[in-house]
Amino acid sequence: MSGPALILFAWAVEAACGWPRWLHARIAHPVVWLGALIDALDRTLNRAAWPHALRYAAGAAATALTTAIAAGSALAIVRILPNTLWGHAGEVLAASSLIASRSLYDHAAAVAAPLMRGDLARARTAASMIVGRDTHALDEGGIARASLESLSENASDGVVAPVFWGALFGLPGVAAYKAVNTLDSMIGHRNDAYAAFGGVAARADDIANLIPARLTGVFIAAASGRADAFAVMLRDAGASRSPNAGWPEAAMAGALGVRLSGPRAYGATLSDEPWINAGARDPGADDIRRGLGLYLRALVLAFAALAGPVLMAETG
Repeated sequence: MSGPALILFAWAVEAACGWPRWLHARIAHPVVWLGALIDALDRTLNRAAWPHALRYAAGAAATALTTAIAAGSALAIVRILPNTLWGHAGEVLAASSLIASRSLYDHAAAVAAPLMRGDLARARTAASMIVGRDTHALDEGGIARASLESLSENASDGVVAPVFWGALFGLPGVAAYKAVNTLDSMIGHRNDAYAAFGGVAARADDIANLIPARLTGVFIAAASGRADAFAVMLRDAGASRSPNAGWPEAAMAGALGVRLSGPRAYGATLSDEPWINAGARDPGADDIRRGLGLYLRALVLAFAALAGPVLMAETG
């Protein structure tokens, strides 16, 4: 099965079924397996007493090893499974586990529901499940901003990027991307513990998301039907500290007419991030609901962009 056809079916399966809870209870999830490997390498190779260059090299080795294991395991699955309908179904199921369109929607919706009832405590708890910042003191605007930023950024990281790499390189492409993205989320931090060890992982993730993040921004802006979405995206995408996250976030901000990003706390550390779409109002609970609708329309566009070439190849 070709990469585009594989990822198209895998995405459809994931959108319909997600990762079942009963399956998670029995075997966890491939990302959990990746996380366990990365954690073991971190504890083994990231030594504070080592000089910067050695920690950087150790992190590069950990990044290369994790990505190779992920891609190699996926390639083994492709080689082992027979070239039959059931073999292709196995590939599709494996790839579907590495896409997160349904779970991303569910997590953002879990923030919107209590926030719309005015239950800030539950909304903060739900938001803490999808963002890295400290949520315990966030007001409605802060909770809504955090959720919309996560929704828009992860539309790229969790959906468009794995689909993009899967369309190019099949199941090994999806697995390799997921390894790089998980590495970045765990060790790609700009702090004393990971500035050296996670340096290669952070740069690899930046490169892997370079095209998908911009595609995601275009899909979000196009799905909104608003010229403001494109204008804000082109103007403010570079305001984000991340070279990629600003594209979908700015498109979302422009589409909804709200401001995103801005100062936030990570534990005891305050990060003075610039505003995206500064001067616009703070989002509220209803804007998360609107953002979820926009997210779904953007993914429909992305799915159609993939389905077109697949159908032409199959019928041509």
